[in-house]
Amino acid sequence: MTGVFDHPWLSGLFADTEIAALWSAEAQLAHMLTFEAAWSRHGHLAGLWSEADGASAASAIEGVPLAPEELRDGTAQDGVCVPVLVRLLKERTGAPAIHKGATSQDVIDTATVLSLVQSLDLIDQRLAQLASDLNALEDRFGTSPLMGRTRMQAAMPITVADRVQTWRLPLDTHRERLAQLRPRVALVQIGGAAGDRAALGADADAVCDAVAGELGLSATPQCWHAMRDGMAEAASVLSLVTGTLGKMGQDICLMAQQGIDEIKMEGGGGSSAMPHKQNPVLAELLVTLARYNAVQLSGVHQAMVHEQERSGAAWALEWMLLPQMVQATGRALVVASDVTSQITSIGTPDLLS
Repeated sequence: MTGVFDHPWLSGLFADTEIAALWSAEAQLAHMLTFEAAWSRHGHLAGLWSEADGASAASAIEGVPLAPEELRDGTAQDGVCVPVLVRLLKERTGAPAIHKGATSQDVIDTATVLSLVQSLDLIDQRLAQLASDLNALEDRFGTSPLMGRTRMQAAMPITVADRVQTWRLPLDTHRERLAQLRPRVALVQIGGAAGDRAALGADADAVCDAVAGELGLSATPQCWHAMRDGMAEAASVLSLVTGTLGKMGQDICLMAQQGIDEIKMEGGGGSSAMPHKQNPVLAELLVTLARYNAVQLSGVHQAMVHEQERSGAAWALEWMLLPQMVQATGRALVVASDVTSQITSIGTPDLLS
């Protein structure tokens, strides 16, 4: 527990338990088992085994007892968890109609996509909620005067609505981006050993369509083992969302400065040395999470550089970065709504006097 998202006390600031549950070891294992069951159920379409054997194996996989910790040593040995997963499934089910024609990347990438799609749906819901919260803030204070500032210097009077709209309006665009992104990432991964689906023969499309349909995903004419632009695009959208929220947080921090006093909030953070202070902790957190995602984004773009048909190094880098970016984005949206609810006044009432 060394990362801030699951640290015993830092998680109080950074964690998003709802998003974390979607990326937990238990959730990822459940997704991998779901893929393997669907693969067994539909493998007969390519003649990998009989329909009856596949159905029996799928049913057994869905009921097999398996703990995430059982995959640890095998992952250390093989670099991926699927070889030990498949071995344990065959041992515990006694079913031969398991995994043939698929590869580790098919299983892991599809499991990642299932978590990602669930996360993007939740992020979209939170974007809609935050937009509603900011609309309510505009309704309360939008006509109040506020000093417009350029380059952090007083410029000309504006209204609170002018400032808040720079926080709110991009949220609708981010929701449009998510809607455009979803069909490009909600894709089953099926490529087989070298990405050409050779083990499935002429019936590859039938298997891909059936597995994708069962999982609520789409199939593609070709696997995307070494084409990671969809994952990189998802990371880019996540960073854009937190960037918008970081701008909101930075504005609030500046507006809350003593002597400026353009915003009043309840529930600020305290100081161990200066009990009179009310620190804008959550607004600061929005800035931190925006900068965090901006840094991680470059790593996900590095993870696009796969060599030939599969990369171990680039692929593993993606595992290290994308789940954390999702959790940072989810947390930032919750924090932004919380910050909005804490605002008791905003504007400069004596500006026009």
